[in-house]
Amino acid sequence: MARNAHAPASSQAGFLVTLFASTFLMGSSFVAGKILLQQGFTPMILVGWRFFVAALATLPLVLAGERNIVAALLPAKAGLRDVALVILIGLLQTAAVMGLLFWAMQFISASTAAILLFTNPIWVAVLGRIFLGESLHRARLLGLLLGVVGVALAIGISPSMFSGGMTLAGEIIGIVSALCWASATLINKRAALPFAPWALSFWQMLVGAIAILVIAYINGEQWPDNVTREQWGWFLWLSIPASTGSFGLWFVALKRGGATRTSGFLFLAPLFTVILAYFILDTEISWMQAAGGILIGLALWLVNRELPARSRRERADEVIAEGEP
Repeated sequence: MARNAHAPASSQAGFLVTLFASTFLMGSSFVAGKILLQQGFTPMILVGWRFFVAALATLPLVLAGERNIVAALLPAKAGLRDVALVILIGLLQTAAVMGLLFWAMQFISASTAAILLFTNPIWVAVLGRIFLGESLHRARLLGLLLGVVGVALAIGISPSMFSGGMTLAGEIIGIVSALCWASATLINKRAALPFAPWALSFWQMLVGAIAILVIAYINGEQWPDNVTREQWGWFLWLSIPASTGSFGLWFVALKRGGATRTSGFLFLAPLFTVILAYFILDTEISWMQAAGGILIGLALWLVNRELPARSRRERADEVIAEGEP
C-alpha cells in the first residue's frame, strides 16, 4: 500500500522534471537563434535545417528499446488516419508556428511576436475545454491570464512597443502562430496516436523541416558560405538539445499530463530566455522582468494546484481529462 501511495508522487516529480527540462531547452533556442541571426543566417534556412538535423538526431532515441527502425517509426497499429494526423501536426507545430512567427516579425517587433506566441496556453485552455472537455476552473483561467502578463513583463514589454511600427496584420499573424501550436497540442492529445513520443517528435520535425526548406529555397535563401566553429556550435545546440530535446520531452509531458496543465508550463520558456540572455548576451534584467518572473511562478501554482471537486463524478471527470494515474 505504501508503494502505491508513493507512485503518484514519483510520477508527479518525473512530470515536473520533464517539463522544466523541456522549457529550459526551449528558452535556450531563442538565445542561440538570435546569435546566429545576428551573424547573417537567414531565418527560414536556419529554421529548416535546424529541424532537419534535429529530426535525424532523434533517431537513436526512437530506436531505444526497439529492434528495428521500421517498427519504431511505422507501428503496426498506425493507419492512414494516423499518418495524416502526424503530417498535420508537423505542418502545424513546426512549419506553421515557426514560419508564421518569422513572417510576423517582418511587421512587428520580435518581443511582441514572442508575447503573441506564448498566449498559446490560453488558446489550449479554451479549445481544450470546448473540444476535449478539460476542466477550466476560475483559478486556472486566472493563472493562465497572469502567466501571459508575466511573460509580457519578463521579456521587457513597454508601452512604446505598441505605438506605431506594428500593423494589425502582423499581430494577427502572431496570434495565428499561437493558434497553430495550440491546435497541434490538442490534436496530439485527442488523437491518441500509436506512435511513441520520440517517433512522433521525429516525424513532426522532419515534415515541418522539409516544408520550411522548400519555401526557403523557393524564396532564394541560401546557407552561408563560411561558417565558423563557434557558429557550428550554436547551430548544433539549436538543432539537438534545444530542438530534439525540447520537442521530444514536450511530447513525453503531453502524454503524462493534460493539454491545459502541460501547456501552462510554457510560461517558463521566455523566463528561461531572459535569464540565459542575461548571462550569455549581457542583457540586463529590470525590476519589471523580475516582477514578470514572480507572476509566472504564481500562474504555475494556480494552473497546477489541486482544486476540490464538488462531487465524486466531477472529480472522476477531472482525473480522466487531466490524464492523471
